[in-house]
Amino acid sequence: MKKAKLATLWLDGCSGCHMSLLDVDEAIAVVAQKADLVYGPLVDAQEFPEDVDVTLVEGAVSSQDDLEKIKHVRECTRLLVALGDCAVNSNVPAMRNSIPVKKLLERIYIQGADERPGIPTDGVPPLLAHSVPVHEVVKVDLFVPGCPPSASAIAYVLVELLEGRMPDLNSKVKFG
Repeated sequence: MKKAKLATLWLDGCSGCHMSLLDVDEAIAVVAQKADLVYGPLVDAQEFPEDVDVTLVEGAVSSQDDLEKIKHVRECTRLLVALGDCAVNSNVPAMRNSIPVKKLLERIYIQGADERPGIPTDGVPPLLAHSVPVHEVVKVDLFVPGCPPSASAIAYVLVELLEGRMPDLNSKVKFG
């Protein structure tokens, strides 16, 4: 039987959802029987592959780089899962939304700098005007709230999706 292709993507977030994913313990054996992890911060792949079956996306869309990544990932993924409150509603990254980007960067990199004040530009993707949840940019197939979602909820979601079923999350997850 051909294994599914599973990927994860880390946008603007704290990596707590990926840490929760690592906590699935013995459920990882079930997932590993059904899927190969083909992309994400837990593997060495440099390019997002074509024809991914399931992608778990952590974090909000906050930069031009995030925007380009999520659009490309959506094109290459059959089922896209917004994993965690930052991906679902932009949570903590959206706390900056009331401050204009220029003012925010000046406060941090000029007013707040003790040495060499200046806004970095080399190799730093420009921030979007607002940090937004993933579904405001691309179609999301499943929302898994939580900060972070529990390991048991993530394991449940993965097993259900890899078995070809859409998970019923009513009793499995909560916001925050």
